[in-house]
Amino acid sequence: MKINESGLDRIIRVILGIVLLALSLTNTVTGGLGIVLIVLGAVALLTGVVGFCPLYALLKISTKKA
Repeated sequence: MKINESGLDRIIRVILGIVLLALSLTNTVTGGLGIVLIVLGAVALLTGVVGFCPLYALLKISTKKA
């Protein structure tokens, strides 16, 4: 796995992941939508921390400059 996300992309994903997880874990959003937010937040946070997005790799996209 090589990094395919730029620094800005990673920062945005980490912030978005934290916000989505906070919305669902503080019961601001509940039910099915809350579960969806947990999954999306976890994926965004994980890809932001690791720096690798499997969807980018599948589509041969990279936001990181060479």
